Amino acid sequence: MTGFRATVVVHEPTDCPVASVSAASDDSIGSVNWTRASDGVTVEEFDAPRATALEDATLDVEVTRLRSDGDGGVYRFERERDDCACEVVEGLGTPISSVRAQDGSLLISFRTGDLEEVAVVVEGLRDRFEGVVVEELTRGAAGAGGDRAIVDLDALTPRQREVLETAHEMGYFAYPKGANATEVAEELGVARSTFSEHLAAAQTKLMAAVLDE
Repeated sequence: MTGFRATVVVHEPTDCPVASVSAASDDSIGSVNWTRASDGVTVEEFDAPRATALEDATLDVEVTRLRSDGDGGVYRFERERDDCACEVVEGLGTPISSVRAQDGSLLISFRTGDLEEVAVVVEGLRDRFEGVVVEELTRGAAGAGGDRAIVDLDALTPRQREVLETAHEMGYFAYPKGANATEVAEELGVARSTFSEHLAAAQTKLMAAVLDE
């Protein structure tokens, strides 16, 4: 069966402790998991390579260290159910494969057999958050390696293509990232918000072309 893999990025999401910790760290925050309690509260856990990132982050919730692992460890906090981008995605009926945070952004990955579902997720997130872009959209047999890209760069304007190519060359789409949004924007000579706008416009155009197929 052929399916699709997508990673949607929410730049600087509001009320997201995991993203806030990643903004104060040079490392990616991974292994993000959550459990819903019956009282409307969600308990969330994540891995942080360095404890100093929590000390430097601005957090509105109390974060508890569950266990140590070198300089970092596993941490836990509680939040309201509706305060997270992940809840928005799952509320749309899309199971999430993985979540990580880097440079203050939240990266949500999922698989689907329907491209329309990707568009629904993006629209749902944009109703609640700004700076939502599709970082990855690939196609391949479920469970098979070697997913192949299905987007066509010829559909872009020269400026949109320049933005994508510069971001790619600097490792913006790599994991871990070779460059963050601020660094790519500086290379292009534009503000970070302008870079995000160009990136969102380019990816929206590519997604529209894919959905038309």
